Amino acid sequence: MISALVLSSCADGASGGAGSDPGEDDAASAAPAESPQAAEPSVEPSDRETHEAGGPSPRLAVTYDGGVSVLDGATLEVLSQDEAEGFVRVSPAGDGRHFFLTEGESFRLIDGGTWGEPHGEHDHFYTTDPHVSEITVDGPAPGHVVSYEGIGTLFFDGSGEIHSYDLSELDVEAQLETEVVETEEAHHGVAAVFPDGGRFETLGNEDERNGARVLDADGEEIARSEECPGVHGEAAGPEGMLAVGCEDGVLTFDGTEFTKIQADEEYARIGNLFPAEDSPIFLGDYNLDEDGEEPMTQVALVDTASGEISTVDIGAAYNFRSLARGPEGEALVLAEDGVLHVVDPETGEHTDELEIMEEWTEPEEWQEPRPAIRVVDDIAYITEPDAQTLHMVDLGSLEIINSAELDFTPNEIAAVDGRTAEGADEHAAEDGAAGGEEEEDHEGHDHDDEAHEDHDHEDHDH
Repeated sequence: MISALVLSSCADGASGGAGSDPGEDDAASAAPAESPQAAEPSVEPSDRETHEAGGPSPRLAVTYDGGVSVLDGATLEVLSQDEAEGFVRVSPAGDGRHFFLTEGESFRLIDGGTWGEPHGEHDHFYTTDPHVSEITVDGPAPGHVVSYEGIGTLFFDGSGEIHSYDLSELDVEAQLETEVVETEEAHHGVAAVFPDGGRFETLGNEDERNGARVLDADGEEIARSEECPGVHGEAAGPEGMLAVGCEDGVLTFDGTEFTKIQADEEYARIGNLFPAEDSPIFLGDYNLDEDGEEPMTQVALVDTASGEISTVDIGAAYNFRSLARGPEGEALVLAEDGVLHVVDPETGEHTDELEIMEEWTEPEEWQEPRPAIRVVDDIAYITEPDAQTLHMVDLGSLEIINSAELDFTPNEIAAVDGRTAEGADEHAAEDGAAGGEEEEDHEGHDHDDEAHEDHDHEDHDH
């Protein structure tokens, strides 16, 4: 992948898988701050130049107090910085190219400027300058962003509205039209819409959340479970399985029925789930303190094949932005001892570790910056807010291969990999959003590999 990254960087002439307390994000706002650099005159998206790349070219979106930046995933060069008001969050849109910025009462579409196009038995890859668009999807308390089998979903906690869109229709030059349905009651929740028009959605109200249900394309309920208190943290597993975390285990849906995987403890909150391709095992956080006063030190390995949950003690505290999966499905935990811990999900054995930074302590407010990890293929991107630094770790050799000092304090980080996504290539022939100079330039997209990486709410990960 390193070779591909370097090739794609050189080819780009532009130099460029869930309230107010941790785990219950209420999209609280912080006071706006000045952007670390003066905003440059805006450029029309169609005026951007397109550059052919030697392979997929990952891009990173990083938020900070007062704005968002997009960085090159190979060089860690800052390609754009844009101001934003209040506390902002960022999530992959699901197509391998775009992001959604959660800002105030809207989701704002960002073009990461990287994509692939099918060409016979292979793909061609392209890059252009990132672009923060004026295209928004508006509603009260925007929350989770999910993509599933070619369909993206935006969930508004304040209304219970579910807005869905085809991944192929994301384009910063065209208004985004969404299909809108509502949950039974408004709550901090999540949903996944199926290609046939059916959907998976959580159950709850402003006081409690207790499960999930599935509806067909006509809106008729076909499955329901209320056995998941505190439901949060949707992720997709093998063969279309969907899973959500509970305060006493995990609830799964296999396409036909719900199954509850019970935790051993009476209270064992799994608020975020992280899948790996072709693996029946989800990695999850594991909170044993209902009052939230004690730090988490154990992680959950949820085996959906055996219906069992095992735990692994990391030996150090971690938080909701600490977890990821590696290229072989390994469990990655970035703990407060400054070390990246590697765990075999099959055995629970610690297999390796790498010191990334000095010891740190989780801030009291979940909106405050703390180290975070995101993985694209065999590269882990790790933020170090105290040093205003972004690290790039080769997970194959387990070594830091690049670090970049930033002129802002990084908070949230999201990644897109620039590959063509299933369900998005049909739009390719029509696309002109990148301002392509060649006849075949068009927008291909990739399905976010972190599968509904629940948008990090202090207990979240969309």
